[in-house]
Amino acid sequence: MLNSMTGYGWGESGIHGKIFTIELKAVNHRYSEVVLRLPRTLSTLEDRIKRLIQSRIARGRVDAFLNMQDSNEKISCVKVDKELAGAYYKAIKELQETLGIEGDFNIKDLVELPDVLALADPVENVEEWWPAIFEALESALTGLVQMRAEEGKQLAADLVIRLDRISSLNSKIRERSPVVVEEYRERLGIRINDFMKDSGLAPERLTAEAVLFAERSNITEETVRLSSHLKQARSCLQAGEPVGRKLDFIVQEMNREINTIASKANDLEISYWAVEVKSELEKIREQVQNIE
Repeated sequence: MLNSMTGYGWGESGIHGKIFTIELKAVNHRYSEVVLRLPRTLSTLEDRIKRLIQSRIARGRVDAFLNMQDSNEKISCVKVDKELAGAYYKAIKELQETLGIEGDFNIKDLVELPDVLALADPVENVEEWWPAIFEALESALTGLVQMRAEEGKQLAADLVIRLDRISSLNSKIRERSPVVVEEYRERLGIRINDFMKDSGLAPERLTAEAVLFAERSNITEETVRLSSHLKQARSCLQAGEPVGRKLDFIVQEMNREINTIASKANDLEISYWAVEVKSELEKIREQVQNIE
């Protein structure tokens, strides 16, 4: 299955009063690169998150954004200052004895004194948050991979059409090639007969010139190699692995073959078809830059 290198994914999950959102944006890149932006509190998870992304994305640049915020169910804990409470209690008892004041002093009175009880955020434990971060990341990656696959299908369909077009043009070139040699032989014979009727030029000379031209303009090998490259390209479109670089190389090889054909053919029609092939190859090359 062909995959595009562009795509988008988003995921969200919460745990222990925290909500984590992850956004992934993928674009074309020659290699695999992950750029991650996350809160400093979560910096210890950076390498782990990058490895997970790269395990699913073989090629392309992925910009990842991890955000953390408190939920409405934020959990707080009550902190008791036992030493301060003891000091309060001791001071009140001493004051009662000093002033001769009698009365009961209960726990309710004690906890209402300043700073005996205080609300505090729980101790942050990044590892306790990991299950939610992982869930959000998996959701974002699933969306990203799915979008890349859908775009890949569209790219593959377009490439098939262009490869078929090149194949058709290559067949025309291959069929035209022998005709070019024969036409040249006829033109050569006419010119020689016109200008050297009485020169006694041997027929063998005409044959030799035609053979030499045929050798110089023979494009059989190039058309065969072009057909082979087309077959390889179609095979890549069916592969279940990243093939962007391989397709890029195949396109370069096809360009080399069609340039050789154009330079050797010495024929107007073949030159026209060669230009058409190069036009299709340029469009394919542009599309290949989007393939993983």
